[in-house]
Amino acid sequence: MVQPNQSNKYDPFSLVSAEMGVLAKNIASLIGSGHPTLNRVSSYYFEAEGKNVRPLIVLLLSKALSNIPESERTRIIIDQYDVNDQEEFKGTPKAFSFAGQSPLDSISPLRVLHGINPSIVLNPLSKPMMDKKIYEKVDVKNGILPKQRRLSEITEMIHTASLLHDDVVDFSDSRRGRDSGNIAFTNKMAVLAGDFLLGRASVSLGRLRNSEVVELMSTAIANLVEGEFMQLKNTVIQPDLNQIENDNELKSIPEPTGKLSTQIHEYSISTPTSGVITHSENVNAAFQYYLHKTYLKTASLISKSSRSAAILAGCNEDIIENCYQFGRNLGLCFQIVDDMLDYTMTAELLGKPAGADLKLGLATAPVLFAWETKPELGPLIARKFSEKNDVELANRLVEETNGVERTRKLAESYCTEALKNLRQLPESDARSALELLTNSVLTRNK
Repeated sequence: MVQPNQSNKYDPFSLVSAEMGVLAKNIASLIGSGHPTLNRVSSYYFEAEGKNVRPLIVLLLSKALSNIPESERTRIIIDQYDVNDQEEFKGTPKAFSFAGQSPLDSISPLRVLHGINPSIVLNPLSKPMMDKKIYEKVDVKNGILPKQRRLSEITEMIHTASLLHDDVVDFSDSRRGRDSGNIAFTNKMAVLAGDFLLGRASVSLGRLRNSEVVELMSTAIANLVEGEFMQLKNTVIQPDLNQIENDNELKSIPEPTGKLSTQIHEYSISTPTSGVITHSENVNAAFQYYLHKTYLKTASLISKSSRSAAILAGCNEDIIENCYQFGRNLGLCFQIVDDMLDYTMTAELLGKPAGADLKLGLATAPVLFAWETKPELGPLIARKFSEKNDVELANRLVEETNGVERTRKLAESYCTEALKNLRQLPESDARSALELLTNSVLTRNK
């Protein structure tokens, strides 16, 4: 867990402890179902102690943004501190004016949301989520809008849904120190629970009544899938677009009919007519591919939720863009550190299998750095370390070339950029806490 020094006066967790303390409880009120087993599976990961970095970032950033004078917020009417009062901006429609402006209120009639038998109150969509006064009391004190708090909960729901899906795809057997969802239940139940979480998150997202935020967060969900597809392929050389790998074997897929445009990914390299791709070109393209995949799988959700928090606060374009870039740089730093820890930490400390990346055939930053000076790694990467002793050889070459230390330097560069973005915000305890959190991401051990 990202755990800064608790003695520090700018401890991130202390500043938003009230909101973080009820995070799981609030999410549970959003995802409940009339089916007891679905309830159990969808809430399974929220019961364990997770990093909770994403909602923490949203809450701290929201608190930091509250220090910007309303006169400097170009997306809200002066003296009106709610996104529902914002003026139209660059063609983006202002928030819907339907009855019920709180993120706790439904837009559609509850009888329609519930469906079959509205007299049976099983579905949380058909009853009040929670007492509004209790929900908003601490937000007023902390300068966090109720919609920003709900955004933090939505962000964690989307992230957790992706964990359920990822663990099925990656054949993981542990998560957060205990059996992963696919092991504790089944693959099918884990996938369905992840889908269910995304559905519930979408309902809560719609209730924010801000079309720009809905667009951003929905795109982040799509990015998670795009990133997973990039990871499944895990190479930039694509000699045959009509074949995919399936259990280390090539499988032919239906050829496109031509009715729709199916473009080659911008990070794909087609084998030139000469049949020669230089080692440098291959490695550089692999790094581009890796960083873009990392953005989609990890940094996209952090960056888009950070941008959304600034939009909900009515901030001007410069602040909104800095919040986005902060989330992007921090997200890249976070995942690069995660990839580094896979080479340096034990499974007990990580709370998930250690050394899993190579076993899954993934070429992350440490091995890509090693590949720069050890061309013999190329064939191993191409076959996804599937032959005997491939994993051991790759680990040895990473150690010989200081691949882990070079990965740390890469993470440091993104950490530095994230801190620069933060310093565009007014000085405040919340900003200092975010700076501490950013540095903690770089130095974490799990």
